[in-house]
Amino acid sequence: MKKADVIELAKKMIAAPSCYSGLKEIAQNWIDSIGTADEKDAAQKLIAELEGDVTDIEHLVEFAHSEIPAQIFGEDGAKKFAAHADELKASGAKFCDCGACAPGLEILKNKSLILD
Repeated sequence: MKKADVIELAKKMIAAPSCYSGLKEIAQNWIDSIGTADEKDAAQKLIAELEGDVTDIEHLVEFAHSEIPAQIFGEDGAKKFAAHADELKASGAKFCDCGACAPGLEILKNKSLILD
């Protein structure tokens, strides 16, 4: 993987409906800072945010079985969401696979490319 690939992952994460506004802003700030004196600081902020935001499977399952998904997705959507979370855990997944967490996890795995 190259730095350009990490940039594309960040763009994909930003575009995901599951990416909250704070993470979108931090990721966009990093992209905008590339090639400037602020790049390393922005990369460190992005990594710190991702370390707190990428959801591990236990928290995903707990969230999926709470009352909140029904408010977001409706009853049927919440049931499907909970079933998906349970299937992920049963398959051995360690993290959420949503459109924000999956690229976020890949960025974390390749953080050396943006911190150096």
